Amino acid sequence: MGPLKGLKIIEVSAIGPGPYCGMMLADMGADLVCVDRAIPPILDPATDCTRRGKRSIVLDLKSKHGYEIFHGLLERADAVFEGFRPGVMENLGLGPAECMAVNPRLVYGRMTGWGQTGPLSQVAGHDINYISLTGLLHAIGRSGEKPVPPLNVVGDFGGGAMFLAFGMVCALLETQKSGKGQVIDAAMTDGSALLMALFHSLKAQGMWTDERGSNMLDSGAHYYDVYETSDGKYVSIGSIEPRFYSLLIEKAGLDAVEFADQNDPERWPDLKKKLESVFRSRSRQQWCELLEGTDVCFAPVLDINEAPLHPHNIERGTYIEVGGMTQPAPAPRFSRTIPEVVSAAHEPGSDLETVLNDWNISGKTGEDHDDF
Repeated sequence: MGPLKGLKIIEVSAIGPGPYCGMMLADMGADLVCVDRAIPPILDPATDCTRRGKRSIVLDLKSKHGYEIFHGLLERADAVFEGFRPGVMENLGLGPAECMAVNPRLVYGRMTGWGQTGPLSQVAGHDINYISLTGLLHAIGRSGEKPVPPLNVVGDFGGGAMFLAFGMVCALLETQKSGKGQVIDAAMTDGSALLMALFHSLKAQGMWTDERGSNMLDSGAHYYDVYETSDGKYVSIGSIEPRFYSLLIEKAGLDAVEFADQNDPERWPDLKKKLESVFRSRSRQQWCELLEGTDVCFAPVLDINEAPLHPHNIERGTYIEVGGMTQPAPAPRFSRTIPEVVSAAHEPGSDLETVLNDWNISGKTGEDHDDF
């Protein structure tokens, strides 16, 4: 089992990246109990891989019955986390102060878009808004075109869920030394800003401009971009280092003199047009046969259906099947405490009796079906 085996963690169900954080912790072996609402979930639980490995109970946290059961869970939990606007849990009498009075060792995770404080803390928002505020969205896109939203993986999952999971594990480690719990304020704006650390460094060194699509890593350079092939598919090239760039020139049959000035931004547009023509001369498979497995820094651009079928992903077990559904495997890898998905997604509310028994909580196990 995974490295978090033995830890008891409560997830107070919410929309957004909270379930993803819970999935990460459950993948690592934590006993993750999700406190769901008695309303239909947005995604079908049967095919929602962020619910894998978790057990679910439904509680009305406004009722005496639900409140008492939740308190019983808190007494035995190592951590709890929620993803509501600031003040929602306090209004239920289950904010950090109340919960840590029940269990002083409790790690209390909170994730919002704007954070628990600040002038925007109480307003609605989504991933696209959070990454807009940190300069991240402005940097993504091609020259002369508007910024391109990078799905919702950067703000919600990268800047939010992963930073909350990291913060909770850090706090759990500290609790082992101090015997005290603490609160984690994971804001997607903070996380997204931190993801831009490299680019602040490049800017300070004069190696990055605010003009979108004109830098080495934002599609400005000809040797770091995506190119269309003759069959309408795409390949990616990242030949940054001189030795890798030289290999690209050799393997692709390019004119070494013509492509000599690798890092002259004035020449990038012209060299990119030449590369576009070269890559359109062969199919994606033909380019894979020529360049894949070499140090050119090459990969085919696969879609969500193709990715699980690539030989590298197959050999590493990057994708797994759980409950008849193909999905990404737990990550990262561990040499000894190997993570595994213990179950497919459970239906909301299906585990109340077993959770109460396993956590040694006495009380009624009847359904508690009001929303909170």
